[in-house]
Amino acid sequence: MPLHPQAREYVALHPSDLDTDLATLDLAKIQEMRGEDTLAAQRGPLTRLPFVRDETAEGVPIRIYRADRGDDPLPVVVYFHGGGWVFGSVKRNDALGRDLAIRTGVVVVSVDYRLAPEHPFPAAADDAWTVVRDIFARPAFYQSDGAVAVVGDSAGGNLAAVAAWQARDAGLRLAHQVLVCPVLDAAMDTASYREFAKGFGLDAEEMAWFVDRYAGGADPADPRLSPLRLPSAAGLAPATVVTAGCDVLRDEAEAYGRRLAEAGVPAEVRRFDGAVHGFFGLPGLFDQAIEAREHVAARLRQAWEETAS
Repeated sequence: MPLHPQAREYVALHPSDLDTDLATLDLAKIQEMRGEDTLAAQRGPLTRLPFVRDETAEGVPIRIYRADRGDDPLPVVVYFHGGGWVFGSVKRNDALGRDLAIRTGVVVVSVDYRLAPEHPFPAAADDAWTVVRDIFARPAFYQSDGAVAVVGDSAGGNLAAVAAWQARDAGLRLAHQVLVCPVLDAAMDTASYREFAKGFGLDAEEMAWFVDRYAGGADPADPRLSPLRLPSAAGLAPATVVTAGCDVLRDEAEAYGRRLAEAGVPAEVRRFDGAVHGFFGLPGLFDQAIEAREHVAARLRQAWEETAS
């Protein structure tokens, strides 16, 4: 698959996500890199909103966004950032949180889950589930009308998928789940892993490094780590799966979409041809990021309508 021209320009400058010798990444270096963001200017504007507030959900730091000045109950989107469970934060993804609030017109709750390797599996998944559960338990605090969706990209897509099946098993009805270039299987053995192993942004070797930092000695078939291994997908929330055509994670995400559909779950998979992993978070570099965000917002609006009917 040919790269999109903008993706070709990007990988010429950033052939790999971490762009460093993985053997040198000890904890001190990881923590140093967390304070850097060479792509900050490409993540979009920090649009001023009438309501942005930092809170906690049972001890998990969150940031709440609302794009209007009202206080009427609204649906809630819970957003989990990417970064391989090792990098990323609410602060780094502040522009995306604001953008989601504007595009969807609802309350957005961005989650600062704990990061590996200091906090290995299942810490991030536990934090994600804690926040989702708290929103259902305290709707008035979040100005929620009861409709809740989860959205995540990359490792955040993994957390969103895990939270979705945990909600199902707890009897909590999610309106929708949006998984953007998600990590869904620790096996890392698909054709896309081989085809895009090197030189397309997120290297296969880097993805293995991320999984190892997070999973440690965990069973790779544990569905909290590999949602594709979930025994049954029946009854999961309707889904939107967004994939990048030139991404090692493409095939597992599309396989998950098929599995949902086979289980009777309404699921739409949309591939952005020629895109590379991480495009969704960089609207300053990729026109496809804007297109994908509009697609996600439209799917969420449809979900609210279906929930209300």
